[in-house]
Amino acid sequence: MKVGTVTEIKKHEYRVGLTPKGAEAFVKHGHQVLVQKGAGEGSAYPDDLYKAAGAKIVDRAEDVFGESDMIVKVKEPLEPEYKLIRESQILYTYLHLAPDRPLTEALLKSKCIGIGFETIKDRKGGLPCLKPMSQIAGRLAIQEGAKYLEKPFGGRGVLLSGVPGVPHAEVVVLGAGTVGANAVKIAVGFGAHVTALDIDLDKLEYLEDIYGNAITTLYSSPQNIDGILPTADLVIGAVLIPGSSAPKLIKKTHLKTMKKGSVIVDVAIDQGGCSEASRVTFHDDPVFVQDGVVNYCVGNMPGAVSNTSTNALANATLNYGLSIADLGVAGALRKDKGLLEGLNTFKGSVTYEGVAQAHNLPYVPAANVLA
Repeated sequence: MKVGTVTEIKKHEYRVGLTPKGAEAFVKHGHQVLVQKGAGEGSAYPDDLYKAAGAKIVDRAEDVFGESDMIVKVKEPLEPEYKLIRESQILYTYLHLAPDRPLTEALLKSKCIGIGFETIKDRKGGLPCLKPMSQIAGRLAIQEGAKYLEKPFGGRGVLLSGVPGVPHAEVVVLGAGTVGANAVKIAVGFGAHVTALDIDLDKLEYLEDIYGNAITTLYSSPQNIDGILPTADLVIGAVLIPGSSAPKLIKKTHLKTMKKGSVIVDVAIDQGGCSEASRVTFHDDPVFVQDGVVNYCVGNMPGAVSNTSTNALANATLNYGLSIADLGVAGALRKDKGLLEGLNTFKGSVTYEGVAQAHNLPYVPAANVLA
């Protein structure tokens, strides 16, 4: 199989879909690898490393798309890339289709095979290809939130840890999954007072077992959210329904009740955001202020630490990619039911129920398209 990776064109996206070691693994399995010139530079991987791994360096993205049977990316295709996607071509990347109708329609029109990292499941029902980016985003959310709480960046001028005689900052984490648990870990490490909310009591119990009195846990009810947001200096939106749009837990009316100069970091923005006020921002202009609240809604947060992120992502996605290349897409999907969960579109059909529901489109179960 011909496997290609291209330079990401999303604004300030520095990650790359294949590392040189990943390219070498495909080559050793007997596949041809095409890499767009400069694709790895943002992650500190120059072309020479790909050449040494046995990959072919190609000047243009058009040529990589035109020659490759499978495209391995990081972020979802953007509009200039829509026309490059071919019928039956395998697109292996984060897709996040539920909040993106134009992209969904483009993939259906192209009749490609869209496999989304974010919905692949492992044997335990976890999300192995989403997990490393969620870990990074959760940890980075506290780092970025702490910065934007500083007065020169528009915040209240609050130090997360406080100092003796001065209260610690109040950090509220909505969602106790992978993003939320990692945000809690770093916030506790910073010395903040942390309140975590979730509807899964087992997750809250787990956090209490680890951190004890260092955190407070609350069931994520509308009443508890109403009560806790006005106390917060920093809010981390860490809510996820795999493959579906994020629920809007933070209403626009909530912002009017919050402290002036408090910060919301909406990590759920890739799935539409968990705040009604959220809109996608970018690393060069990451925040906007609404009702006195600083909103950070960067849609590719891990791209800021691209070398770490690229390596973590490759660790999770490579073996699935090799399986697709070695067995063919149908063979790999039949062999691994968890990988089958990653199938979002197949030759003109929506094969992930959450995406079909989000756009009111016909849904064809993934298993049916392989029959």
